[in-house]
Amino acid sequence: MQTLQISLAPLAYYWSKEATLRFYADAMQWPVDIVYLGEVICSRRHQMKLEDWLALAAELRAAGKEVVLSSLTLIDNDADRRNLHKLVERAMAAGFMIEANDFSAVRAVQMAAAGQDYGFVAGPHLNIYHEGTLAWLATLGARRFVPPIEMSGTDLAALQQQRPAHVATEVQVWGRLALAYSARCFTARHHHLRKDTCEFRCEMYPDGLALSTREDQEFLIINGIQTQSATCLDLGAQLPELAAMQVDVLRLQPQSQGMEAVVQAFYLARQVRGIAKVDAACLPAHAQRSNGYWLARPGMQWQEA
Repeated sequence: MQTLQISLAPLAYYWSKEATLRFYADAMQWPVDIVYLGEVICSRRHQMKLEDWLALAAELRAAGKEVVLSSLTLIDNDADRRNLHKLVERAMAAGFMIEANDFSAVRAVQMAAAGQDYGFVAGPHLNIYHEGTLAWLATLGARRFVPPIEMSGTDLAALQQQRPAHVATEVQVWGRLALAYSARCFTARHHHLRKDTCEFRCEMYPDGLALSTREDQEFLIINGIQTQSATCLDLGAQLPELAAMQVDVLRLQPQSQGMEAVVQAFYLARQVRGIAKVDAACLPAHAQRSNGYWLARPGMQWQEA
């Protein structure tokens, strides 16, 4: 097995500033290689401001981590657009790469770079399904890309055969899956509030708000404007397969509990060239494992290796 890097995806939930800083202070001691920082869900979340993210990025870099600043996934007003350009300019000035989660972020990077050799990470929401899109983004400066979460292992293996030589591949291997985004805030609606007067109810749910069917089966997770899977992706058994197809980075989605044990499981698997075995106690609350998308099946399904 090749030496796979381990990354922490950007935090999807709305934690207090104290909880966020405590999480990343712990992460500095974990065997992760890459840490993504920034608000990717909702611009109304204000606990961590840009200056806070930049200061935290500097600390993580001093601790030996590669740091990437992530952009919002849904840019829907002028304030978001201005903040995006500010994020790109400040990140570039400080020497940090950007994860573009919207094509407006790709354009912002191009404008700010102005001919400089400055790369970016093409996030999972740019929907890179085939080699033509990947090759085009590479000409715009993409240095690493994250395939869409519903891409199967077979399709990724085919794409890997065609990817540009200087573009790395990062695959989510653990955590709840980001399924969809909406201009409407589902958490606010759950509390009978408007999006612009939401009272920041997301902070009540450190791992999202479970949505159940009438049969009382957990079906989805509500996280502000984002809808996530109720199941937890676990591709620990697929590590040898991922290495064989020349994947470069294993992406882990942060959660409020058990994250260090998750990291250690994947780190140990990398060290012993085996599979990652994450204890069931590390699953998010009430979540079951899933790997259906990887097997070209319904995403919520699970099949033992």
